Amino acid sequence: MSTTDPDALLGPADVRELAAALGVRPTKQRGQNFVIDANTVRRIVRTAEVRPDDVVVEVGPGLGSLTLALLESADRVTAVEIDDVLAAALPTTIAARMPERKDRFALVHSDAMHVRELPGPAPTALVANLPYNVAVPVLLHMLDRFPTIERTLVMVQAEVADRLAARPGNKVYGVPSVKANWYAEVKRAGAIGRNVFWPAPNVDSGLVSLVRRPEPPKTTATKAEVFAVVDAAFAQRRKTLRAALAGWAGSPAAAEAALVAAGISPQARGESLTVEEFARIAEHKGAEEAK
Repeated sequence: MSTTDPDALLGPADVRELAAALGVRPTKQRGQNFVIDANTVRRIVRTAEVRPDDVVVEVGPGLGSLTLALLESADRVTAVEIDDVLAAALPTTIAARMPERKDRFALVHSDAMHVRELPGPAPTALVANLPYNVAVPVLLHMLDRFPTIERTLVMVQAEVADRLAARPGNKVYGVPSVKANWYAEVKRAGAIGRNVFWPAPNVDSGLVSLVRRPEPPKTTATKAEVFAVVDAAFAQRRKTLRAALAGWAGSPAAAEAALVAAGISPQARGESLTVEEFARIAEHKGAEEAK
């Protein structure tokens, strides 16, 4: 069920009027840049492939630009907002601009990093405009906490988008790339210009699509054990894995033993490894310790 009212979405004047009425001034601390272009939020919803039966969770809805576009297409939308003023105002905005959908909307007034449960049916999709300073931890937390999220589309700073979607061997491939790949198949899904935001940011933005893997990589190691290897490998990314993993393994020799057992050259660097290879290293450290 979708609304066809072209005036339901927020335009530039609407966003500024709402912000003025609420006394809201976008803050750099929270990375607030509000989308003021209806075509952009509808494009995001299309790119996210939001379906009529989807239960969408949105992080950082702000004044509600994307929220309204999501409500046009999804069955339900749950928005997680940390800001007191914005959280208090959003249900009123939804009721005023899309009254026929207000019962399909729920608000969680919280820091997304602290969210452990959501009201209503389990979410099937995550769509969000994430502030660059918290984008990666929030994304990974939501994917970890809510395994029913099948599809994700996030708008983030272009540099963060590149890192998330990077492949092994790419110079920006790193911790976010590997950890995101634990949960999902990740790819860039488009670019967003600066002029669709208020205030206009000093950086470009990008869309990242994440489609959940049927299951994480097959491994006897836990996710925490695999992520510990990833963190160690990239903490000193210019060093060989034998050196970079020495602290993690207990010594350079122990690191080399785990690498050789996993079929990985001790002279390799973290940026060349897939998440499956990191999982093998984690497994073999445990095997070496058990000897």
